[in-house]
Amino acid sequence: IYSIDEDEKVTPSLEIILPRDLADGFVNNKRESYKFNVLAGYNGTIFAYGQTGSGKTFTITGGAERYSDRGIIPRTLSYIFEQLQKDSSKVYTTHISYLEIYNECGYDLLDPRHEASSLEDLPKVTILEDPDQNIHLRNLSLHQATTEEEALNLLFLGDTNRMIAETPMNQASTRSHCIFTIHLTSKQPGCATVRHAKLHLVDLAGSERVAKTGVGGQLLTEAKYINLSLHYLEQVIIALSEKHRSHIPYRNSMMTSVLRDSLGGNCMTTMIATLSLEKRNIDESISTCRFAQRVALIKNEAVLNEEIDPRL
Repeated sequence: IYSIDEDEKVTPSLEIILPRDLADGFVNNKRESYKFNVLAGYNGTIFAYGQTGSGKTFTITGGAERYSDRGIIPRTLSYIFEQLQKDSSKVYTTHISYLEIYNECGYDLLDPRHEASSLEDLPKVTILEDPDQNIHLRNLSLHQATTEEEALNLLFLGDTNRMIAETPMNQASTRSHCIFTIHLTSKQPGCATVRHAKLHLVDLAGSERVAKTGVGGQLLTEAKYINLSLHYLEQVIIALSEKHRSHIPYRNSMMTSVLRDSLGGNCMTTMIATLSLEKRNIDESISTCRFAQRVALIKNEAVLNEEIDPRL
């Protein structure tokens, strides 16, 4: 990739680079391992990062018109419930949560007590940290899903409540970070242990240069919050990629606090970097590639989430 202004060449060293029409194959193959691992009791995260209009939301949630345009979330739900029906050796319980982080405030997109006409109608989600530095989300509801249809209905409900606006860069730009989480519990009858796993599927708001977008008013405020939170995410990634770094600034933003395990803890994590094909966006594409290379340096240690069944 060549920078037009600086005549700079960037050669990203990533796992795989594919054009848009071939991305489905890679996403599906990568998703296979995460679906298997979450069923086995390991935490997983897939998050999409890139500039506004580069395809993050389309990759994570998919398009609304064609079945073939399904994104990672609906495809993952389909696979998981298919496997649950096939496996009669364990008792599985599946719950769904859907968190939106907008202007550094968390909102429950699936709150059952409110019919939301605006984001402010939803209850705010706050972060609690226990003495062991585990993060808990207050006011974030969990909804049991016994079938693929029930889980998809929860996804559709949450998507209707998302903060979306038109910007010069994108006609339907998501103005927030959203984390769709599948919580899976499994237990073998007669066994004293139970396994808990969660799979975060994350659609980050688009990184953008405020001067380039030409927005003002509320959109300008949103862009500043988005860029600030992505800056804090980058600071966490830089700190994690540096050996012997003692302090990791997770607490600087709500997003990095929520994704603490995903970024540097008990989780198998993959980043999907989305790039624009337009020449005018080359600098943003280079920035995304650099960020992806930093993420690739991080080594997480995922462990099996198994404990003695507290009901015994």
